Amino acid sequence: MSEPVRINPNFAAHVDWNLLRLFVDIVKAGGIGAAARRLNRQQPTISAALKRLEDHAGARLLNRGATGIELTPAGRALYLLCEDMSEAARMAPHQIAQAVKQVEGLARIQVLSSVISPEFDEAIASLHRRHPSIRIEIRVSTWREVLDALERGEAELGVGYDSSVRPTLTYEPLFVETQQLYCARSHPLFGCKITKIGELRNEGFILTGADEVETITRLRQRYRLGSVVNGLAEDINEAMRLIRLGVGIGFLPVMAAGEAVRQGRLWPLLPDETAPSYEMYLLARLMPSRDTATQLFLDEIIRRLRAIPRS
Repeated sequence: MSEPVRINPNFAAHVDWNLLRLFVDIVKAGGIGAAARRLNRQQPTISAALKRLEDHAGARLLNRGATGIELTPAGRALYLLCEDMSEAARMAPHQIAQAVKQVEGLARIQVLSSVISPEFDEAIASLHRRHPSIRIEIRVSTWREVLDALERGEAELGVGYDSSVRPTLTYEPLFVETQQLYCARSHPLFGCKITKIGELRNEGFILTGADEVETITRLRQRYRLGSVVNGLAEDINEAMRLIRLGVGIGFLPVMAAGEAVRQGRLWPLLPDETAPSYEMYLLARLMPSRDTATQLFLDEIIRRLRAIPRS
């Protein structure tokens, strides 16, 4: 039988808002002891604060056992409200800045070379139209450098690939990128379709070094492609130049190579269904607060991405 709930009509007037933040800390830490260690406070102090909050709420918020804590129905309801209040508080300075039309600052974005995304471009254009005082800085790096720059705090937003999941970052799917293996019009394989990719192991390749995503690296290693290296360019556009000039064959993103293919200057060697694909992400640092310029750009692009119907 559940405990009776004693509704306190004066909750908002009497509750200490710091108790609500402490309640969230306890839940996120997974227990009173863990929260005390994380906050560098005494466990009895944390327990007493929780008891005061439960007295204000008129209901038990947590059940404590040997395996940890479990939110009661009242606790789950209050926790969701606390999250909403935290988000509202986080957004308050950004909304105030917009209201008084004093939004300025720098949105710094670290990206892979040759990112093609209509949503990304539209978000930049929309942000500039609405807030022309915001400066937008785009830095091009290899995919590992994008991730490292975000983790070091040198950028707060990024566009790139990740073969794993870093707990310090958030991942919003941006688009699926497909790569093809291309050769130039002057190459003997122009016009051919290669169904047995291992047959290309003796061909001269153009490699992209640290800019090559792991999906492509694993594919090359599996079939021993690239043992003959005719060129190296750690930028997609420069790699495409070498391939287009007939220096060697190589992998390129389909969207980046599209115009050269339509012009007949590049030829896709693999059947479409065998071309490797992988997810590209909008990446952001997992942090409680951002400057207004960065937050506005993040909100703009996420709104556009989530409006896209997905199968």
